[in-house]
Amino acid sequence: MNGPVTLASTALLHPAVLDGARGLCEVAFEGEGFGEEDWQHALGGLHALVVDGDRVVAHGALVPRRFHHAGRVLRVGYVEAVAVDPARRRRGLGSAVMAALEDVVRRDHDAGALGATDEGAALYSARGWVRWRGSTWAETPTGRIRTEEDDDAVFVLPAAADLDPTGELTCDWRDGDLW
Repeated sequence: MNGPVTLASTALLHPAVLDGARGLCEVAFEGEGFGEEDWQHALGGLHALVVDGDRVVAHGALVPRRFHHAGRVLRVGYVEAVAVDPARRRRGLGSAVMAALEDVVRRDHDAGALGATDEGAALYSARGWVRWRGSTWAETPTGRIRTEEDDDAVFVLPAAADLDPTGELTCDWRDGDLW
């Protein structure tokens, strides 16, 4: 039996639960690489979890970021580390995790954003996320740079902000993958 989705901040989760979520991500992203920087990107915000007994079987994180778009600074809820136990896929767990995170985006942020894998893109599109068709950029310690390799992978979920998905979108700096 799968439990309901639980939302909790990183600071309130027991280390064993965090370890279980990280282990799930490593298994779910096997072959695509899920390393230390990827896990660090998932910390510091909210986690949506489905736990069965003492095992995390579905996970997603929402972390706060600042993006620039159309002359505005946006408070973005950025989705990271969405993973479902491979033996439990196609049972609605990923959708349940995303629904919980999307509620927070709509309530507390100007927009949601994420960088999708090819496998995950269909889920996000079906849930109303919009593929960014404009150019992507990043603010770095040495200035703004173009991130062409991420153009096709970025999705947004409009919330309070009016977004033009054909325009420019600039993310804030972080180590590792910028998007």
